[in-house]
Amino acid sequence: MLRDRVVVIEAGRIAGIGTGSTPDGMPVSTVAETSILAPGFVDLQVNGGGGVLLNDAQDGATLARVASAHRGFGTTSLMPTLISGREAQIRAALCATRDAVANAMPGIIGLHLEGPFLALPRRGIHPADSIRGISESDLALLVADHGFPLMLTLAPEYVPPSAIARLVAAGISVFAGHTDATSEQADSALAAGLRGATHLFNAMSHMTGRAPGLVGAVLGHAAAMAGIILDGHHVHPASARAAYAALGPTRLFLVSDAMASISSSKPSFMLGNTEIHRDGDRLAGPDGTLAGAHLTLDRAVRNAVQMLGIPLADALRMATSTPANAIGQHQIGRIALGARADLLELDANLTVRRIWQGGAPWGASPDIASGKISP
Repeated sequence: MLRDRVVVIEAGRIAGIGTGSTPDGMPVSTVAETSILAPGFVDLQVNGGGGVLLNDAQDGATLARVASAHRGFGTTSLMPTLISGREAQIRAALCATRDAVANAMPGIIGLHLEGPFLALPRRGIHPADSIRGISESDLALLVADHGFPLMLTLAPEYVPPSAIARLVAAGISVFAGHTDATSEQADSALAAGLRGATHLFNAMSHMTGRAPGLVGAVLGHAAAMAGIILDGHHVHPASARAAYAALGPTRLFLVSDAMASISSSKPSFMLGNTEIHRDGDRLAGPDGTLAGAHLTLDRAVRNAVQMLGIPLADALRMATSTPANAIGQHQIGRIALGARADLLELDANLTVRRIWQGGAPWGASPDIASGKISP
């Protein structure tokens, strides 16, 4: 945390960081004495927002709507997430994301395919009829050069280490989730290049004294990373503190796992044939199964500080540079020379007051906090 700094922005990038006066002739924005200038948040697991899910329609309009729904809460970079899609949905999502990234759609940095190569007993709210094993044609589709970062969540007990190594060699960030993998299976996947765990503790084999499972394998690994949902429903604070103690702020990162309910007043929505209801800030299917989260990254940061008692600088890192590093994107999630000028002004309560995306101011509170403002 630094004081009295001047950040110079040119052509959407950070061109200088210094002390003293601002350069002559440049327009100046001054951050309040009680505020923090932080990097824009980076969210690697965003299923939807603005009343829609990526599963509803895999097209540019959906991507733009989801990005807009989260931007007001400080998320300037996100990975739209497809929940165990069928092959046609996967192809359409890949195509839509390629076009969005090629045309510099604000906020869209890549695609997260959560499934469908998962363990059926750990599917959670994922459609049962979409879950399947991985095939050679799947691998050929995934390892093609898509022109953007791709993240894949899979169950290591159903995808052999050789296939994981092939995916990783193609530049895909492979994570384990919705899995009953043993620690031995997880260790083999990690040795093949598995990056870590998707929404740690949820929908995965747990850690016991004689069966460490995926959780034990990840927490005990020297380099594994993990996303975590800090909404007060998915993970007990004591478990989250244990993960933070094991992984630290450079390997544990915050995700929203957000659904269509963000920036939407609808009390329910559909995921395939399943109706998801919102009760306060909890989302569940008809049988009570958690169904993603009604969470934004600004609140996840506040929860990290308030629920876990961790330093603010660590909480901010877990929502910015750490997720960016998890997918190899070092030009976002940081205030550094050459980085993209995605910046937030956060007040003393960690509420987003102002947003700059690519150096351009985006809006001002209180509309930002409500998520109602449009670019």
